[in-house]
Amino acid sequence: MKFRKSVILLIIIFIFSFCFLLRADEGMYLLDQIDKNLFMKMKKMGLEVSLDEIYNPERTGLANAVINMGATASFVSPNGLIITNHHVAFGAVQRISTPEKNYIEEGFLARTMEEEVPAPGYQAYVFLSMKDVTDEVLSAVKKGMSDFERYQAIERKIKEIIKREEKGGDVECRIASMNYGKQYYLFKYLKIKDVRIVYVPSRSIGEYGGDIDNWMWPRHTGDFAFLRAYIGPDGKPAEYSKKNVPYHPKVYFKISRKGIKEGDFTMIMGFPGRTYRRLTSFALKYDQDFRYPFQIKTASDMIRILEDFSKKDKTAAVKLSFLIKALNNVLKNNQGMLEGLIKTKLVEKKKEEEKAFLEFLKSNPEFENKYGPVFSELKEIYKKYENIRKKSTFIRWMTFGSQMLSFALRINKWSIEKQKKDIDREPGYQERDYERIKLRMKVAQRSLVPEADKKMLEYFLKRALELPSEQKIEALEKILEKRGKKSKEEALAEFLDELYSKTKLMSVEERLKMLELSRDELLKLKDPFIEFANELEKEREFLNRKDKEFSGALSRLMPVYIEGLETWKKIPLYPDANGTLRLNFGQVKGYSPRDAVKYHYITSLTGVVEKHTGKEPFDCPKKLLEAYKNKDFGVYIDKYINDIPVNFLTTNDSTGGNSGSPVLNGKGELIGLLFDGNYEAMYSDYYFDPKLTRSINVDIRYVLFIAEKIDKAFNVLRELTIVE
Repeated sequence: MKFRKSVILLIIIFIFSFCFLLRADEGMYLLDQIDKNLFMKMKKMGLEVSLDEIYNPERTGLANAVINMGATASFVSPNGLIITNHHVAFGAVQRISTPEKNYIEEGFLARTMEEEVPAPGYQAYVFLSMKDVTDEVLSAVKKGMSDFERYQAIERKIKEIIKREEKGGDVECRIASMNYGKQYYLFKYLKIKDVRIVYVPSRSIGEYGGDIDNWMWPRHTGDFAFLRAYIGPDGKPAEYSKKNVPYHPKVYFKISRKGIKEGDFTMIMGFPGRTYRRLTSFALKYDQDFRYPFQIKTASDMIRILEDFSKKDKTAAVKLSFLIKALNNVLKNNQGMLEGLIKTKLVEKKKEEEKAFLEFLKSNPEFENKYGPVFSELKEIYKKYENIRKKSTFIRWMTFGSQMLSFALRINKWSIEKQKKDIDREPGYQERDYERIKLRMKVAQRSLVPEADKKMLEYFLKRALELPSEQKIEALEKILEKRGKKSKEEALAEFLDELYSKTKLMSVEERLKMLELSRDELLKLKDPFIEFANELEKEREFLNRKDKEFSGALSRLMPVYIEGLETWKKIPLYPDANGTLRLNFGQVKGYSPRDAVKYHYITSLTGVVEKHTGKEPFDCPKKLLEAYKNKDFGVYIDKYINDIPVNFLTTNDSTGGNSGSPVLNGKGELIGLLFDGNYEAMYSDYYFDPKLTRSINVDIRYVLFIAEKIDKAFNVLRELTIVE
């Protein structure tokens, strides 16, 4: 009877898992993973272009119109015009804004190329090619290596390949690990350093609904923006110069004004950040029990501190707006993620699946010997490094929270690493990274509010004092102990006053000078922030080594574990998202989030007006209200809803990083921009539920309508190739 129950459980979980992998809409595929079977599914759903028209070695496929800008963007004209989300371009707009010229609130439109202004800190990485380099990377791994040695060997080999591939060209390379080290891919990009702002609608359009509507459906947001890529007169990437000329891409997207209806085929290409669908139950439990609760509390507290400063000072409000927006996004995402994990009991489901997997292994001694021990060792590895990971997480957030500490740590680390041969340096601190480091040092000034920064660091240091003994930050404890019999609170206040009153790091010029100094010269400055960073670096170095040991263990164990799952399920597993170019296909479709509730696939301008209250974040612009009242819809009305379309839903598989991804129809024409996921399925980073998981997109017709009727951006519209 017991055996029979086990077999039934095995069959149920197998069917569940097999169906989980075969859904047409699930899967963030590498371009070379689109095999004949997947292609035929896409064709049956409505794809009309060939695989060669999507991606080919000549770099004339649709994929070559897609750009990595931290999130996703794409070319929409032969003159380097780029379209992406309003929230992707928000940082650039914030950095050029002041209380007197607040482009965040008012929007920005350059009516000629001469009026286009630099987007501070923005660079465009134009996708060129990808290649499987697994064999070459793993040739560095030798039998008998420790997990740390394995990590170091792979890291060094990756640096060697990148150095070779970048030599003598204008390309930038990245080698990404797929399925935790089962495969490695080399991606090549053309790095365009001169990106300019062309047209961004006002916040009351581009962020309509604000944090209230964020991640929610129905949605009514004009989340779009236009930028432009420039290169030097010689045709090569160059820093900003008035002499630069627009970049002419080989491929750019045509714009479809035909519209959509429920059931239509959709395809996206973009750079999804991270998914975790291959995680084991014990890894998932760590995220549920620690990671998300920690991040929710931390983001909530940081938002409160920053908003207090914003209320008191208009200049601070502008400077802090991007960080507050980012933190609110993280907060709501994490809240939805945690809520979803608990509600769906995903940890328990994972355990059931793992139980069925282990039952399957018992049916074949060869499989059990090969894959069984791996699962047990993975469990021990996660347990062994749990406290290390918690401490690392805290320090990373503390560094993120304080720009001043981030400056100090980066400068101090640079002075250490530049003493080594380039190949021996930590990734991120090689010569190829120097210009990027300088750029960050410069651009960060536009968001720096020293008083707020000090309050943020105080918040983290106070929390650090409350950490359990095994997670204490020794650098801080030692500094406070040196201050005699004062209480820790008094010593901390005194320490913070000294940090901010005696440092020179608040000046861009001084930061750049420090980057040029030798290790000895830097330490002789006796800058309090550098001294604190130097003490903290000793601790970070220890944590860094432990992180590498942990990652080395995963790169040894997870590929074998995933191979075991593939053997069980008899199907290859697409790799989790990791910021590399992926393709996904789906269809326009609504959903039902709960009993008696059915969501339509599209929203309209009527919905925008219905939400209007006159107060943020539902402050609809007067021009838009007038256009609606006068029914001045032009050619953009949707025949199915008899209204201006605003946002629509698709079943496409997406996550953070896909923001700005082009949503394409079967002909490869642009019909919208992906900008969000739905709250009810935030946990899709771990598990894709076809009934609930949706991507939220701005309809390209709403973009055209706003550009023409509201902002009179005729120069932008003339550049686009619009088809019916």
